[in-house]
Amino acid sequence: MPASRQDREETLHFDTTIRLETPNGAALATRHVSANTATPKAIVLICHGLAEHAGRYRSFADFLASRGYHVFAHDHRGHGETNAPQAPLGRFAQADGARLVIEDVIAVKRHAESLYPGLPVILFGHSMGAMIAAATAEAYPQQFAALAIWNASLNPGIAGKVGAFLLKAERFFKGSDVPSAFGPRFTFELWAKSVDGASSDFDWLSRDSAEVAAYVADPLCGFAPSVSMWLDVLALADAAGRMENLRRLPPDLPVHIVGGGHDPATDNGKAMIWLRDRMQTLGMTAVSLTIFDEMRHETLNEIGREDAMKAFTAWLDGVVAMSGKTEPHR
Repeated sequence: MPASRQDREETLHFDTTIRLETPNGAALATRHVSANTATPKAIVLICHGLAEHAGRYRSFADFLASRGYHVFAHDHRGHGETNAPQAPLGRFAQADGARLVIEDVIAVKRHAESLYPGLPVILFGHSMGAMIAAATAEAYPQQFAALAIWNASLNPGIAGKVGAFLLKAERFFKGSDVPSAFGPRFTFELWAKSVDGASSDFDWLSRDSAEVAAYVADPLCGFAPSVSMWLDVLALADAAGRMENLRRLPPDLPVHIVGGGHDPATDNGKAMIWLRDRMQTLGMTAVSLTIFDEMRHETLNEIGREDAMKAFTAWLDGVVAMSGKTEPHR
């Protein structure tokens, strides 16, 4: 829904949360920081990862704002401070969760465009958020000027099929709305074991111990997703990486892919290389890939994050420059 002038003023600081009412009944906890340059360049929408929240992207949002970008981020349903029907912490929805999280992203996009009409919109996602971002861009292929996919595997493969089978068995015996035992066992717990000499179960996120400690101390991070949420996340990853869905993207859509060379969640960056190659096989002509060799899963909370953010804004500037020379994807 369009925001009032008062709402607009209240959302100038990323620490301030507004409740964005959506057509599907959600009240999305939404954050926004305005570009602090004379001529705003574009809008960036951020999709956060699993078992975290949008507030963790404050430094990134402020960095982008200082370089001319309006930034919006919301807590996905089942996360953070968002309220949605039948979506307590750890569950997207009782049914159709994957579809509903995509609809939520579009609601935030329309809200952003109501405040800043006429600007290009770039969709950014990290980890699960990258799965959501990719699936959203595929479902609405003419709505975004560019897409950024960071630290996510859109190739579940055999492991994904086995995981889905086990989760469905767990759902049969335990129900869908209880914390999953199988989901963490084949993801978080395995990834934790991949870090030699780890001091916590979340060292796989970053080499920066202060950032890991902040994640562990955050009451809105690290919760146990439900069986249904794990199934929805797998469904998003599988669908987003399918050839028939990737073909829906405009062939000249700029896509920015980033991974970490020591990220166990993406097979040490191999999943990002796979995605780049898959897109190029389909004839997509504006796909870029960067693997930060020493980084783990959370590029934006890693040692060297400033270099990654500077490279991203350089890419954004290129997207904006090109969007002025070509017809927008609308």
